[in-house]
Amino acid sequence: MYAKKMRTSIPTHQDQVEPYEKTAFKICLKVISDVDSEFMIAPMSNKRFINNEKLNLFVLIDYNRIEITNHIFHYNVKLSNRDSERISYLYDLETEKRRTSLEKEVKGNIKNSLETVLKKIEEQHTKNS
Repeated sequence: MYAKKMRTSIPTHQDQVEPYEKTAFKICLKVISDVDSEFMIAPMSNKRFINNEKLNLFVLIDYNRIEITNHIFHYNVKLSNRDSERISYLYDLETEKRRTSLEKEVKGNIKNSLETVLKKIEEQHTKNS
């Protein structure tokens, strides 16, 4: 027989989100969605970085925390597991969208370049015939 886990209506510390945590979360959302933001992932540490020169912000997303820095302030904010997972997911989703767009642009340029090469070859072949 399995024991049932009882849920209580008393919020635990993990369920309580401080106002500054909500604000930091919203800042991350805005910076992630800003077209001027630049993204970088450190594969060994799995840290995610966002640099936005226009907003003068640098954001580091690390497991269960985010750091928001500019030339005047630095905040290190602990996030709940849920918010940390959401931020990482949205960051990864935006990064993937940008990668897909860049890949299409690069492949589009290759196609155009190949068509140009083919036209030049055909023109050269016509001149030689």
